[in-house]
Amino acid sequence: MAASTAAERHSVKDIFMSMEYGPAPEAANIAQAWLDSHQRSFGHFIDGKWLKPDGRKTYTTKNPATGEALATTVQGEEEDVETAVKAARKAFESWSKLPCHVRARYLYSIARTVQKHQRLLSVIESMDNGKPIRESRDCDVPLVVRHFYHHAGWAQLRDTEMNGWKPLGVIAAIVPWNFPLMLLTWKICPALAMGNTVVLKPATYTRLTALLLAEICAEAGLPPGVFNVVTGNGAFGGKLADHPDVDKVAFTGSTEVGRTLRKATAGTGKKLSLELGGKSPFIVFDTSDLDSAVEGIVDAIWFNQGQVCSAGSRLLMQESISEDLIRRLKQRMSHLRLGDSLDKTIDMGALVDETQKKTIEEFVEEARAEGADVFQSPGPIPKKGLFYPPTLITGVNTTSRCVREEIFGPVLVAMTFRTAKEAIALGNSTPYGLAASVWTENLPLALEVALSIKAGTVWVNGHNMFDAAAGFGGYKESGFGRDGGKEGLYEYVRPSWESRPQPNPGEVNYKTFAASYGTDLLPIPGQKDIQPSLIRLQDSQIPSVDRTYKLYYAGAQKRPDGMYSRPVFGPDGTVVAYVSDSNRKDVRNAVEAAHKAAPGWGKRAAHNRAQIVYYMAENLELRRDEVAQRLSTLTGQSKEKALQEVDLSVQRLFYWGAYCDKYGGTVQETLLYGATVMIREPVGVVGIACPDEYPLLSFVSLFAPAIVRGNAVIMIPSEKFPLPALDFYQVFDTSDLPGGVVNLLTGGRDHLAKYLVEHQDVQAMWYFGSEQGSKFVEWSSAENCKRTWVNYGHVRDWEDAQQGSGEEFLYQATQCKNIWIPMGEIFAN
Repeated sequence: MAASTAAERHSVKDIFMSMEYGPAPEAANIAQAWLDSHQRSFGHFIDGKWLKPDGRKTYTTKNPATGEALATTVQGEEEDVETAVKAARKAFESWSKLPCHVRARYLYSIARTVQKHQRLLSVIESMDNGKPIRESRDCDVPLVVRHFYHHAGWAQLRDTEMNGWKPLGVIAAIVPWNFPLMLLTWKICPALAMGNTVVLKPATYTRLTALLLAEICAEAGLPPGVFNVVTGNGAFGGKLADHPDVDKVAFTGSTEVGRTLRKATAGTGKKLSLELGGKSPFIVFDTSDLDSAVEGIVDAIWFNQGQVCSAGSRLLMQESISEDLIRRLKQRMSHLRLGDSLDKTIDMGALVDETQKKTIEEFVEEARAEGADVFQSPGPIPKKGLFYPPTLITGVNTTSRCVREEIFGPVLVAMTFRTAKEAIALGNSTPYGLAASVWTENLPLALEVALSIKAGTVWVNGHNMFDAAAGFGGYKESGFGRDGGKEGLYEYVRPSWESRPQPNPGEVNYKTFAASYGTDLLPIPGQKDIQPSLIRLQDSQIPSVDRTYKLYYAGAQKRPDGMYSRPVFGPDGTVVAYVSDSNRKDVRNAVEAAHKAAPGWGKRAAHNRAQIVYYMAENLELRRDEVAQRLSTLTGQSKEKALQEVDLSVQRLFYWGAYCDKYGGTVQETLLYGATVMIREPVGVVGIACPDEYPLLSFVSLFAPAIVRGNAVIMIPSEKFPLPALDFYQVFDTSDLPGGVVNLLTGGRDHLAKYLVEHQDVQAMWYFGSEQGSKFVEWSSAENCKRTWVNYGHVRDWEDAQQGSGEEFLYQATQCKNIWIPMGEIFAN
C-alpha cells in the first residue's frame, strides 16, 4: 500500500501538475576513471610527456559543490619553468617553419579529438570549477571546439591573410579559474595557428581540464613541446612571465594582477596582452521587451555564478519601466535553482573557493550597511558546498563600492536613468570597458548607444554571446588586446622586418626618472654662440624679424606655463633658435584641448578627415624648399637629402589620407543569426614622443595614422631637432584642421613623456626614445592599463615603407569593438 501511494505521488500526471524538478545527475564514472588512471596525482605536461619532479609540494583540487578531493597537482618551481620554456623554444624552431597547411592539419586534428572526448571534458570542468554541467556541456566545450576549427582555418591562411607578419616565439599563457578550459583555448589557438609555441599556467584552483587537454593534444599528434602545461601558484606564474626566453605574455584575470604583469614585463621587449576585469552595464530602455530583458539579465549576471569578467553586473533601467522590471526580475529570481554542478536541472552551481564567497559576502553586507535594499532568491541553498544565492541590490548611488568595483559573483546592482544620454553617461562612468548590452526594439537607438559605450563588446538584446570569429577584449582598465577573430591574431605576431627586441635598460628609479624640469639644457644666455638670422636689404644685412617658437595646442600658439625656453643647436654647435620648454601644466592644458577636440573629430565623416590630410600634403609641398632648407641647416644633411625627406613626408600624408575611409571594420562571420559588426574605433587621446631621426618624416609618420583613424594627439617633437614640427603648425592652420586634434609640446622628451603616460585621461602612449624611457613608459602605464607602443631604444628606418608605415600603425591607432545585432521577426525559429 505504501509503495502504491509513493507511485501515485510521483506519477507523470502529478509531476505535470506540480512542475517540480527532480534531480537529473550527470554520471561522473568516466571522469573518475580518468582521475584514477593517473592515480589522482598529476605532474606537469612538458615536451609531450608527464613530468613529476622530486621534492615538489602539491595542491589538492576539490569539487566546490561537494568538497570532495579530486586530485593533487604539483606546485612548480623555477626549474620547471626553465624546463618547459626550453622545450617550447626547441619546438618553435621546427613548428614555426612548418607549411601552413601542416599546422592547419594539426589544429583540425585537435578539434576532432576534443569532440571525441567532449563529455569527459565537460564533466571534469564542472567538477573542478563548480559550474553547472549544462553550461560546460552546452557553452564552454563547444566553444573550445569552435576555436580549434576556426583557427585551423587561420593557420591555413596565415601566409596570405597575415602577409608581412611573423610569429613571436614562445608564448606564456596565464589563465583564470572561471572558464579554465575555454579561456586557455582562446590563447593557444591563435598562438599555434601563427606558428608560436606555448607554455600554459592554469589557475591554482582549476588545473584539471588544462592537463586533460594537453593529453588530448598529444593523442591528436601535436608535436612535443608545442603545447606545455605547468602548474603552480600565482608567484610561479610570475616566474614564467619573467623568463627571458618568453617572447609574449597572454593573460586573462584581475586588473590588479594585470598591473603587476605590466610592471614585471616593462622594458623587456616582451609583447603583452591583458584581458582584465569589468563592471559591464546592462541598459534597458522603455522600448524593450521586458520579458526578454529579464531572461537576458539571468544570462548576464547569474551565468557561471556571476564569475564572468563580462557579467552584466550593473542594471541600468529607464525610470518609466523600472518598477515593472524589478517586479518581474524578483519573480524570476524566485525560480532559480542552486545545486550540485553535475545536476542537469540547476541554474547555478557552487562558487570556486571559500575566499571568493567571503569577498562576495563582504560586498553585499557593506551595501546593506549603507542603506541599500538587498533582495536574495528565496529558493533553498544546499547546506554542503560553496553556494551563494542570486542577489539584487537597489537603492544605491554612483559612488557606492558595489557599483564601482567588480564583485565577481552572483550580485546585480540596479540603478535608473531618464534619458539615453544619461544612460550612456552612467554606462561609461567606470574605469572598466570590457562589455555592455543594450535592450530596445528601436534599432537606431540601439546602434547609437552601442557606438557611444566605451567597451570592447556590446550586445544588442542579448548578453554573454561569444564566438571564435569575433574578438573579445576591453578598453580602459579592462585591458588591451583581443582574443578571437582576425583581430586576435595580431597579438601573436610581429612585423616581418622586426627582430625580438632584447633591451638592457638596467634599473630605473621610477620616482625620480625625468622628474626634474629644465635641468638637461639650461637656457642661460651667453653659454653658446648664437647664429644670428640676417636678411639683405638695400645692399646691407640687417637682423631678420625674430621668430618666437611657442607651443601649439587647442589650435593656437601658446607661451609655456613655466616661461622658460631651451636652446636648439645646429650641427656646428651654435644656437639656431630657442623653443618653449614645456612642463606638466602644459601637458594638462594640451590633454584638455585634445579631449575637447576628440569627440567631434572622431565623428567626422572619414572623407572629410581625408580631405584635411590631403590638404596638409598640398600645403607642405608649397613650402617644400623652405622646409628642406630648414632641415638642412638644422641637421647638417645635404639639401638634396632634406628635399627627399620632405617629399617622403608628402607621400606619407597621401598614404594615410587614403586610409581615412578604408580601415573602419568588417562584418564578422560568427554563428549568430544576425550580424556581428566589428568596428575599429579610435583609441582616444594619444601621447606621442618622436625620435630624433628624420625629424620631419618621423613626426608625420606618427601623427598622421593616429589622426586619420579619429584620435587626437599630443606630440612631443624631436628633442634635438624640433623646428620642422613647429613649422608644421602653419600647415595645420592652413589645412582646416580643427583646433586640438594635433597639439605640440616641445621640451625634454622623457620629462614630457613622464607626465603624459602618468595622466589618467590619456588612453595610449607611443614612445620612440631610449631603453630607459621605454621601460619607464611601460611600467608607468600600468596605473590605468593604457596601451603603449615603445621602441626600446632601437632606431627605425623611417624612409622604409614597412618600418615607417603600414598595418602596424593602424593596429596601434585603433581598438576593436564588436557589436552583436540579432534578428528574428520572420525566421526566428
